[in-house]
Amino acid sequence: MLDLLTPRRTFIALFLASIVGMGFAFWLQYYLGLAPCPLCMTQRAFLVLVGITGLIAALHNPGIFGQKLYGGLGLAFAGVGGAVAGRHIYLQNLPEDLVPACGPPLEYMLDTLPFLEVINTILMGDGNCADISWTFLGLTIPEQTLLFFIALGSACIWQMVRKDA
Repeated sequence: MLDLLTPRRTFIALFLASIVGMGFAFWLQYYLGLAPCPLCMTQRAFLVLVGITGLIAALHNPGIFGQKLYGGLGLAFAGVGGAVAGRHIYLQNLPEDLVPACGPPLEYMLDTLPFLEVINTILMGDGNCADISWTFLGLTIPEQTLLFFIALGSACIWQMVRKDA
């Protein structure tokens, strides 16, 4: 079975998994009407970066060194995305009196604030990020996203440690 999962096919699977993840995010947004908060948007960005890394790696079909390089890059993106999801989970579990106040929309911040301040504000999260608007099997959206990033990161680690090229 594992013989069928060549490095190229594994990178394609990373790309396709990212497409499925983004499709799920768009389904939540457009079909269920759940507006994404700044942390959700950040997690989406890192999911797209993992997918782009998988696509480029699949098209390049690298040898052992490139396989490790692309795997490491995908792992870095999945790790940062997972960290953002962890921050999101933390905000959702804060007592109500400790939840940060709601901030301005992301578009407004990008138009009016310096870029580094926008990044800092996004990573701090706001009151919108603390809302739990949907669950599946008892898991909130950020918890599901964290598990997804762990799975993607695990595939990237496997790409880095495998011996075949």
